[in-house]
Amino acid sequence: MDKPQLLIVEDDLDLAEMVTSYFRVQNYDVLSAAWADEALKLAQDNDLDLIMLDIRLPDIDGFELCRQLRQNRKTQDTPIIFLTEKRDRIDKLHGLQLGVVDYITKPFDIMELRLRVRNAIQRAKTPSATHPVTELMTGSVVDEKMAVLLTSERDWAALLIAITRLDDFRERYGFVAADDVLRALALIIRNAVRQYGDKDDFIGHAAPDQFLILTDAAHVDDIRERIERRIGQSQEYFYPLHDRDRAQQAAREQHLNIETGQVSASDGPYADADALLTALRSRLHVSLSSGPAPDDDVTRSVRPAWLRRDPDRSATQPPSEPTTSPPDDDVTRPHRGDS
Repeated sequence: MDKPQLLIVEDDLDLAEMVTSYFRVQNYDVLSAAWADEALKLAQDNDLDLIMLDIRLPDIDGFELCRQLRQNRKTQDTPIIFLTEKRDRIDKLHGLQLGVVDYITKPFDIMELRLRVRNAIQRAKTPSATHPVTELMTGSVVDEKMAVLLTSERDWAALLIAITRLDDFRERYGFVAADDVLRALALIIRNAVRQYGDKDDFIGHAAPDQFLILTDAAHVDDIRERIERRIGQSQEYFYPLHDRDRAQQAAREQHLNIETGQVSASDGPYADADALLTALRSRLHVSLSSGPAPDDDVTRSVRPAWLRRDPDRSATQPPSEPTTSPPDDDVTRPHRGDS
């Protein structure tokens, strides 16, 4: 079996040599770099299983290097562990926002580091069957659902809802706001399917930023129209801005787009799940419209109550006594875990 390949980015040459030698003895293939430019080239030229990254580097800081690695298709999902002397909470939050899987401060126990590296690689090679934010099905489960549908005699339809520019939105407003958008859309979709669909309908992710609905052809138009209407009513509240006028302007400028596309059994036949997804994606069009100003219920569905009550409070400072609002329909706020 091939050895797991690590990249260690560390400008302390003694520490880099010590960690490199240790992991080679533990049957890892280890590469090392002291500069960010060198690390980017090694990451592009090799199939890495994990990257250990110092924050203080001589050319650019580790946060910027991590951001560039996440923007590269080859390394966008590679586990990254920060190995650094920086202990401030804000630095850890910044690392988590960039998608690092672990944050280890120096000095560290080398055996603990080995276990953390092993666990991170195992998690990356065994992806979850559910999306971590929306808790909807992903991956092979979704493929299997589509394959079964294609061989059934059901008069089916498939609806794809895609969020475009979500990476730009996350970069501008932060990962907490982007996760809130995903939760809010999942809630709107679930409610629409519950209202107009039936028990055999399926909701999952065709991609992290794409929702897939499998339903009856007789129901799909009602489901789509309900979803588009609720998104149009709620769009300005996707933006976690202090000033409502600025939120409305951001919505008008479409800092975030929602696209929909649908096909039905009569549009086929489709050879397999990939062909079905290709057809759906080819029909995507922008459906985010400027609907009427949302009422308070819609506001609650996407903006946390404690942000509404105190707009100057940051996303990392919830109040000691959270406010509550009576739920209905699309009102129930998406679950927010500890940030």
